[in-house]
Parts: sequence; structure tokens; C-alpha cells
Amino acid sequence: MSSKAVGEVDRMSRVLAAWAVIEAELKALAEVNPIFMSTEEKAEALKRSVALETQLTELRLRLMASSGDVAQVSGCRSVASWMARETRVRRGDATADLTLAVTLDRDLPVLAAAVREARVNIGQARVIATAIAELPDRVGKEVRDKAEAMLVQLAAEHDPADLAKLGRRILELVDPQRFEDEERRKLAEAEKHAAEKQRLKMRALGNGLTRISGVVPDAVAARLSTYLHAFTNPRLSDGAVRRTADEKTQAEKQGTGLVVNHPRRLAEAFGQLLETLDPSRLPIHGGDATNVTVTISFADLKSGLGMATLDNGTPGDGFDTITASQARRLACNARIIPAVLGTDSEVLDLGRAFRLFTKAQRRALLLRDTTCRAEGCTIPGTWTEAHHLMPWSHGGTTDLANAVLLCSRHHHRAHDDTYDMTRLASGDYRFHRRR
Repeated sequence: MSSKAVGEVDRMSRVLAAWAVIEAELKALAEVNPIFMSTEEKAEALKRSVALETQLTELRLRLMASSGDVAQVSGCRSVASWMARETRVRRGDATADLTLAVTLDRDLPVLAAAVREARVNIGQARVIATAIAELPDRVGKEVRDKAEAMLVQLAAEHDPADLAKLGRRILELVDPQRFEDEERRKLAEAEKHAAEKQRLKMRALGNGLTRISGVVPDAVAARLSTYLHAFTNPRLSDGAVRRTADEKTQAEKQGTGLVVNHPRRLAEAFGQLLETLDPSRLPIHGGDATNVTVTISFADLKSGLGMATLDNGTPGDGFDTITASQARRLACNARIIPAVLGTDSEVLDLGRAFRLFTKAQRRALLLRDTTCRAEGCTIPGTWTEAHHLMPWSHGGTTDLANAVLLCSRHHHRAHDDTYDMTRLASGDYRFHRRR
């Protein structure tokens, strides 16, 4: 055996001897009570214990990296499996340790040396190894080596959490040009993935609600979020909406609280957003511009009782019927076409032009009202709907004297029989529950 080999054997035999010394020293310390140590001594002991733990763990990892023969002799799949069996550690922890051990031994010599000297603790080492592994293969060994060296250097002042953040952007630090190229490539791949995986489902629950679920590309979600928040009031925390004094009193009596939660406000905003869509700008559907047609009998339209049918829904989808009162509200909106039937189901009206407010009338209403005219509501007029004060179904005319701008929320209230709508001296309208 060569002198070099003898030296290696001698050094490795010293490992067991060192364990014996350490074990003896720890046993001698078993009776020591740290409470009698000074503050400075405790601080120093804590720091040195972490450093010693790191060095002992690094030695164990080195042993694991070269102990495939232990697993082979014992019939275990890997030394991690052997350790889980023999030392009763969690198999997942042993596997993670073996992965780190092999990585330090084969790929990251600078990091391995830093751990051996306790300049990098085990938590930091795991983060750095992960960051290097996530670098694209195409960046090359030189860039990877620079990234490894820089992260080891940064470990002197950053904990694992901060190192993880730095690790995700390490390419930007060591090779800015390549980082920009990689970011563009990653974004393109992410957009392609999102386009392939996007899904949207709608399922009627049978209780007046429909569940909408799906995943959409980030860009679509960002636009939707922006549009929805345009209908909410960001000045009130958590998307809460203040109620009128009368509603507040009623809510206190019913114990329903004074605010509407943010998810509900977003759901309401989604409905408002759909009602602002201009069908004339949508794709041709069924040979004509995309419109929603509501079919209802004239008697039900007048009384506000009964049901109406959304003819453009998919038959059997479960969300193709609405109440007559809802149909009356939609009849105010030029984007919804009412098909009003007589006693023999003959069509009495199919969205006659004089029922709908013209663009000129809308502009005049916007100049006159500027915002929703419900008391205390500041929703801009451009987001509102024109409401017939005397319902069109009851003979109300489509002119400025019989019109007022209301936001979607208050337009619903105007057609809700449980609310009264009273004109104030200012020209605004106050809504309060009927008693």
C-alpha cells in the first residue's frame, strides 16, 4: 500500500477516534447547567454550537456521499434508506441529506469548503444548492461557478430566506445580459403554458347560483382584476361598502352587519362589468351581433311576478331563467333585448327603438346627472345604466324627464319590490326597505 493510501486510511480512522472524543466531552457536559453561565458565555456558546453542528453535519454528508457500499452490503436501495432504517430518522430527511451530500461532493466544491469551515450553515447550503440547480443548463459552467462563489459570499450576511430570494435572481447579478435573455425565454414559455392550460367552467348549482371556476393566464387575470376594482371603492378598507342610514338601522335589527365583504363586492363588480359590455363590438354569433334576449309575457312584465327566459343560454345549462322583476330591470338596458309575448304567445315587442335610450339621450343624462343619482353614491356616470322612473312596461316614456342614471347596484334596488325609492329635494334618490 502506498504512503498516500496509508495516510488516507489513517485520516479516516481518525474520524471514529474524533467521534469518541466528542462523545466523551458531551457526556462530561451532561451535568452542566447553562443557567450559571454569563450572558457573554451563553452568546459565544450558542454561536460555536451552531458552527460545530454545521461541521459535524458536513462530515456526515461526506460520509454519506461515499457510503454506497454500506447500502449495497445491507441490501438497501441507498444509504438514505439504510440510515432511515438504522438510525430511525425520517426517510424524507435522509433522502434530502443524501441529495445535498452528492451535490456538494460532485458539483459544488466552493460551497462544500465553506460548509466544512462553518462559514455557511446547512440551511444556507441547501438554499444555495437549490439556486444553482435551478440555473438553466445552457448558461455554462463558468456562470454557474460565479453564481456559486457569489452566493457563498452573500451567505456571510443573509439568512436562508434572504438567500433564496437572491438565489432566484443570481443570474442577474453574475450575467445581466444572459439574465434578460433567460427571463424573456421563461416568460414566453410561461405564456405558452398558460395558453395551453387555461380552462373555464360554469355549473348551475340549482339554487339561483352558478359556480364559475377556472384558471386563466396572468395577463387575463390582471386585466379582469383591474376592471373589477374599477367598480369597487378602494377608499374603504377590505372593499367594504357603506350603507345608507336606513339600511344601517335595518341591518342592526337583522344582525347582518354593516359591510359587504370584498369577495362579494368583486362578484357584484363582475356582474356590473358584463352589463357594460357593448354587444355591437362582440363577434357575430348566430348570424347577428351577440345579444341576450329575455322572453317574458306582457302580464308578468307588468306585474313583476313570474319568470322570464334567457333565450341565448344553452338549453339545459341550468342558468337560463330569471325572475320577472329582474327582466324588468334588464328592460331598461339597451344591451338586453326583451321579447314580450301576448296571451297567444304573439310577439308584442322585440326591443323597439323607442324603448331604448339613444346615444344622444345617454350623453344628455351624463351631462345632467354626472354620477349615479342614488343618495351618497359616487359611481361615475359612464359606469351607470339609464333607468325608467315610470317602468316602460307600465307605459313609461323613454325621455329625459322619465330617466335617471343609476349604478348597477342601485338599479337592482330600483326594481326590488322590498325597497322604496324616494326623490329628495336635491334630485337624488333615497332607497330604504319597506316596513
